Amino acid sequence: MQKFLVSDILEATSGKLISGDEKEVIKGVVSDSRKADDGVLFVPFKGERSNGHDYIGDVLKKGAISLTEEETPKMDGTVISVENTLFALGDIAKAYMKKYKVPTVGVTGSVGKTSTKDMISGVLAKKYNLLKSTGNHNNEIGMPLTILGMQEENDMAVLEMGMSAFGELDYLANIAKPDVAVITNIGMSHIENLGSQEGILKAKLEITNYFSKDSVLFVNGDDKFLKTVEGDFKVIRYGLGENCEIRGKDILNKGILGSEFTLLYEGKSYPVTVKAPGEHNVYNALAAIGIGLHFGVSLEDAIDGVKNVELTDMRLTVEEVGENIIIKDFYNAAPDSIRASLSVLKSVDGKRRVAILGDVLEMGEFAEPEHRKLGKSAYECADVLITAGENARFIAEGAKDLGMAEVVSFPDTDSCAGEIKKYIKSGDCILIKASRGMKFEKIYDKVKEI
Repeated sequence: MQKFLVSDILEATSGKLISGDEKEVIKGVVSDSRKADDGVLFVPFKGERSNGHDYIGDVLKKGAISLTEEETPKMDGTVISVENTLFALGDIAKAYMKKYKVPTVGVTGSVGKTSTKDMISGVLAKKYNLLKSTGNHNNEIGMPLTILGMQEENDMAVLEMGMSAFGELDYLANIAKPDVAVITNIGMSHIENLGSQEGILKAKLEITNYFSKDSVLFVNGDDKFLKTVEGDFKVIRYGLGENCEIRGKDILNKGILGSEFTLLYEGKSYPVTVKAPGEHNVYNALAAIGIGLHFGVSLEDAIDGVKNVELTDMRLTVEEVGENIIIKDFYNAAPDSIRASLSVLKSVDGKRRVAILGDVLEMGEFAEPEHRKLGKSAYECADVLITAGENARFIAEGAKDLGMAEVVSFPDTDSCAGEIKKYIKSGDCILIKASRGMKFEKIYDKVKEI
């Protein structure tokens, strides 16, 4: 963390210094008391199961500094009273970003945010020292903490921005003030909260709320909701259609080995290799190349960047375990991402293809029909279907209705994990896919043991 004082926090949060020295230097910011140390600011939150304020005394003994929104007894150490610790964290990150502003890329979309962020980072790292979101730290806690980790050597930031309701992206965009943003697609994620895909589009466009006329929005030009987006800023489209400025064609899907395609740019053609499996990663690569070119990365370096990118773990990664191939993609899920994962499974030849699928969460009234549609995709792509979860049973029913013979359905993740070894054989290719809340790593751990 670059130089930031207690006085800067007081100004950013309109807080009150309960005890301590306002000239004290902040060495870092954490929300986990176990990571607090001398000079580090601890931000306690009230959760359903625990209250971070209970650990203020402990962190002060380590020499840490603490925020509080509760009345606290007088303690030795630096304590700052704020109205709300969550909003205070956002205010601190906003002030820090304003003080140490670097060109910033914001990444959002219904699916593919983390993979696209990884691709963009792989390209921009060819020229810049990046600050980037790790994992999927893309919410009102994770993104501010990422920003507050910016060091003096960082000369660009790539920040993933997630949302599940109206106003959430506006909040994050107001903190980060991205100069460039990407919207990967408009799918069905969080439709329970947003009502329709039109509502999802409106919510995603909040990422542009603090754009200037010099800002740039990159959008998937093949997405029916994004292809016509305009604004008081520049819009660049990427995809396969003729309306796209960053365009790909002649995709060669090599299954779990990735894809090859031809990039069309400024009247010339260039071969591109993407090692990440799934044709959807062609779109991620196109976005990354476009943003790299916008920020002065050479085309040669941009193409090399997408070829050699390392994706965040649990995001459609392939590994060989003994005689089996495991396709793990259980950090999150939406109907479109499940179809994409199933298409990768379908591309594998010479092995029995097993799909282990779980619930897509936050679907509301769309849950049953959308899960039943996924049954058709499973029927077309897998030899064996195993589901876990209340909604995933509709995937099983949809596949059975079409005549799929080998279908097993479990009520929850734990019961599936307990029985899964009965249904996997040596030499299988196994896809493991569900929303993060389903905790499918339990199933993955059992499958690895086979």
